[in-house]
Amino acid sequence: MDEFGYLNLDRKGAKLLFQIFTEREERKATAVATNSPFTEWDKTFGDARLCAAIADRITFRCTLMQTGTESYRYQTTQESLFTAQS
Repeated sequence: MDEFGYLNLDRKGAKLLFQIFTEREERKATAVATNSPFTEWDKTFGDARLCAAIADRITFRCTLMQTGTESYRYQTTQESLFTAQS
């Protein structure tokens, strides 16, 4: 999932996403990319308990990778511009 947390979900959407994570738990790998810290996820799901349950599902036996705050897309664009100007 890319840009996780970009859109706020209504209650039905949040519950459906929770169900997907629950069904995939310990069966399939799931990759989630987001610019939002966990502390802001309750805004995405609109329910603190549901947010905690989703975070619990996707962080169980996971590997968290924090890549920083710089967008790799922006960085790639800047590098391309620099190369083109050289």
